Amino acid sequence: MDGWHRVATLDELADKGRLVVKPAGRQIALFLHGARVLACNNRCPHEGYPLAEGDLAAAGGNGGGGDACILTCNWHNWKFDLNSGAALVGGDAVTVYPTRVADGQVWVEVSGPTAEERRDRALAGLRDSFDDHDYGRMARETARLVKAGGDPLDAVRAAVAWTHDRFEFGMTHALAALPDWLALGEAHARDDAERLVPVVEAVAYLAWDSQRAPSHPFTPARLDWDPDALFAAIEGEDEGRAAALVRGGVAAGAGFDDFAQPLARAALEHYLDFGHGAIYVLKAGEAVDRLGPGVLEPVLLSLVRMLIYGSREDLIPEFREYGPALARWHGAGDEPVAAADFDGLGVAAALARILHSGRRRDELYQALLGAAARAMLHFDLARQGRTDNPVQDNVTWLGFTHALTFANAVRALCGRVPDLWPRGLLQMGCFLGRNARYVDLDQDVADWRVDDADAFFDAALRGLFDHGSAEYIVPAHLVKTLTAVRRELAAAPGTPARGDLLAALNRFLHSPLKRKHVLRTARQSLEFVARED
Repeated sequence: MDGWHRVATLDELADKGRLVVKPAGRQIALFLHGARVLACNNRCPHEGYPLAEGDLAAAGGNGGGGDACILTCNWHNWKFDLNSGAALVGGDAVTVYPTRVADGQVWVEVSGPTAEERRDRALAGLRDSFDDHDYGRMARETARLVKAGGDPLDAVRAAVAWTHDRFEFGMTHALAALPDWLALGEAHARDDAERLVPVVEAVAYLAWDSQRAPSHPFTPARLDWDPDALFAAIEGEDEGRAAALVRGGVAAGAGFDDFAQPLARAALEHYLDFGHGAIYVLKAGEAVDRLGPGVLEPVLLSLVRMLIYGSREDLIPEFREYGPALARWHGAGDEPVAAADFDGLGVAAALARILHSGRRRDELYQALLGAAARAMLHFDLARQGRTDNPVQDNVTWLGFTHALTFANAVRALCGRVPDLWPRGLLQMGCFLGRNARYVDLDQDVADWRVDDADAFFDAALRGLFDHGSAEYIVPAHLVKTLTAVRRELAAAPGTPARGDLLAALNRFLHSPLKRKHVLRTARQSLEFVARED
């Protein structure tokens, strides 16, 4: 009878039909259903309201009869099968307890499922929450996983496994923001709630970007690991061969460091998807570092698919000068360079200016970083609110943050593969040239200057624990941009870009970010359709 507790007499239960009992500190609701005694946790797993106040019904209608018994929580109409605890309407299951009647006494066995069973049930519930994107349930099930002694990162690892093949075009910001969310929690969380937030944000963004998406399976084939062949497969847009090489490499024991060089080359071979390729390679490696080798294969497969499907923007007219500039790099000059040298320069002029100083690699990098910060600090906010501009002029804050996160990725990837520096620096110039027409250098930005960088970062990072944004992409950009800038300042504390980097971040954090462009979309759609044949 270990774990069994005598909680009431059968007569007491029959007199009222239900009782709340508290064996071993638990609060349990007892119900008499015909000749059967049923027991469950008295707290509804949704919001904790007392299930003893609910209604009982047999499976087919109200009243007694039959073995199936349905309990309704009247606060939100959730319904539970008291035989199994499964939620028939709602989401989270309720814990049910075995009962027995002996000599007129009602006994309840309260030991409940083992810790391992509770962890498995929490992960199963987490997976169920993805279908209707129940954020509250994601948080509850992750909390249950932790309460059962589980590693909260197991929720993230599972989410990566569940979703990696549901991104039709590969890796998204959901996976890219993941390591920065986890780093935030590790370094800045002060209590259990704050430790939970980054985990749930990481899981929920993966769930959101894959919601109701079908699986897009990767080939199960394996090929012998060959880094040059992987680069060639990505460049040739051959997903099947690239995925087979990834699987072969992982099976042979290769780690992310073994994949880093061909992936960095593939990401910077083109001005790929407005710089996302390089950013994602960096973040994929950081995700594997944080979550462990068990996620290496799904992360790599998702990343490789993105590198294959990403738009190669160096092939469009706006950036047509990139290729010729890269070809002329061997003749790059040795002129001193500063951020202000790039003020107002379009793509072609920015690339030409970079070539004048190509031999001063570190100085040029800091100048380009400073120019990106300077452009972001002077972003003409009126441009993101316009409703009469053409599609090619759709621009928001996020396009400017990419210039900073891309710069951080360039420094990291080119540090690994130094012969990629010309590509990285010229692609930083593509950002500057593209954004130049949305910059107003005559703005007074003095009020955005930051005197105490440590206090500024502490407040900004702490604000992410309760960011209040309904769109995952917004806090994802906040955490990624804050992370990138902190790293750049740590790598070069005396950088001339310091003041503009901090001021640009400050302005970004405290300025409007228009995310839904209703009238602009309508006007652009009408204009576009009017020109169709």
